[in-house]
Amino acid sequence: MALNRQPDQETGYMKNKPYYLESNNEISIFETAYDAKLPVMLKGPTGCGKTRFVEHMAYRLQRPLISVSCHEDLFASDLIGRFLLKNEETVWVDGPLTRAVRQGAICYLDEVVEARKDTTVVIHPLTDDRRILHIDKKGETIAAHPDFLLVISYNPGYQSILKDLKQSTRQRFVSLAFHYPEPSKEAEIVSHEGQVDMDMAVRLVSLGGKIRNLREHGLTEGASTRLLIYAAQLIRRGIPLQDACRTAICLPLTDDTGLQETLKDLIEDIL
Repeated sequence: MALNRQPDQETGYMKNKPYYLESNNEISIFETAYDAKLPVMLKGPTGCGKTRFVEHMAYRLQRPLISVSCHEDLFASDLIGRFLLKNEETVWVDGPLTRAVRQGAICYLDEVVEARKDTTVVIHPLTDDRRILHIDKKGETIAAHPDFLLVISYNPGYQSILKDLKQSTRQRFVSLAFHYPEPSKEAEIVSHEGQVDMDMAVRLVSLGGKIRNLREHGLTEGASTRLLIYAAQLIRRGIPLQDACRTAICLPLTDDTGLQETLKDLIEDIL
């Protein structure tokens, strides 16, 4: 049975070691950035392991992890905090970023380009040698805990004029580029996480590679490692091979009937 890799809700610490297979030297670079108190930006396609990597590093460094999934309705107050009415009394409640700054946690802003532009500006003072957070509503300035680290991620494949990081934000971070693992490592990951034998994992990875080559034919995203793992998990639980791949890989990738037929043909040819 797979271990629960979610952080403890009260402490933020990872209860179990999240499985992660290193591709290059990203672990040592991240550890060095953490030691130097340098904020980190992770770039890479959907489902290639960015979030798992952050979880793995939080466990290795023995730091609590506070994650925020960014979206277009994310306001600065959602990160910093706000005054709330409790028991007929107005009290201040820290947001996730403020909690991380006070606690010395790793704060992970996932898909940061989805957040409002005026929201991302609030992180700027935390990403240089000041390492401070301003809370305008309280008139308070917090010096970041020595163990605090800010990590952001985004998918360059979805970049556009309207959704991109400003240079004033980008150049405040050191960056790690993530890609889908090489086939042998990806098969090992799919086998471990999907709990299928290596032969099945190799076949699924081969399918994933073929699908990624279809991006130039209309797919906006290739089959992620995450989707291959989903297919493996369905197969392990008795779903027929083609049904599992169609459900976990083909249908999530596109609504275009022509592309779905192409993907169906790929499944039949490879699997």
